[in-house]
Amino acid sequence: MEYEIKYRPSYSMLVVKMNPGETITAEAGAMTYMSPNIQIKTRARAGILDTIKVGVLGGQSLFVNDYTAVGGPGEMGLVAAPLGDIERLVLDGHNGYIIQRSSYIASDPTVDLDIKWQGFTKGIFGQGLFMIKTSGKGNLFINTFGAIDRHHLSAGESLIVDNFHLVGFSDTCSYKVRRIGGLKEFVLSGEGLVVEITGPGDVLIQTKNLAEFADWLWHVFEPKIRAMMRSR
Repeated sequence: MEYEIKYRPSYSMLVVKMNPGETITAEAGAMTYMSPNIQIKTRARAGILDTIKVGVLGGQSLFVNDYTAVGGPGEMGLVAAPLGDIERLVLDGHNGYIIQRSSYIASDPTVDLDIKWQGFTKGIFGQGLFMIKTSGKGNLFINTFGAIDRHHLSAGESLIVDNFHLVGFSDTCSYKVRRIGGLKEFVLSGEGLVVEITGPGDVLIQTKNLAEFADWLWHVFEPKIRAMMRSR
């Protein structure tokens, strides 16, 4: 299977070229185009309880699609909703990655997507820490809002990352979620909750914050919306 990431870093699209019989698994709704000989099979992300957990608590699609080239080579394009980059991560069968719920776009069928729910009772990490632990062997493609900033941590080295900027990290890392400073800093600093990650391993950060972008859009459009409502 061949792949190419086009139009990066702002408008990235993953193009996959498959030989006959090859399959790629992708997030439901990610397909932009495909050859007519590619067959689609839709399945639940995991077991029924975990699938419900992803859809209801994680805000993600309940299903993924398996795309298989039949009778000849096939090509397809995959994109994500946020404007940003797509990165290829390679799993070696020993070490994997823990990725944000919204960053998954596609993977080889040999990559396992295990739902890792932690923090539901804590109510943190963007109002709930919801991650997916990936393992197995093969290619994993993730998307980000903005460009990808990669940091390598040595054993014992730590990095503090804003929760909305964290994309993922190696499963060899340990992590904990906490607030910045005291109550005043938590309320007034604009930073809120952060994730402290300790190596060894890699940390992937997105350069843009989707929550801040949504707030900015509301700041721009709010006066016009209120003016329209008053004129009715």
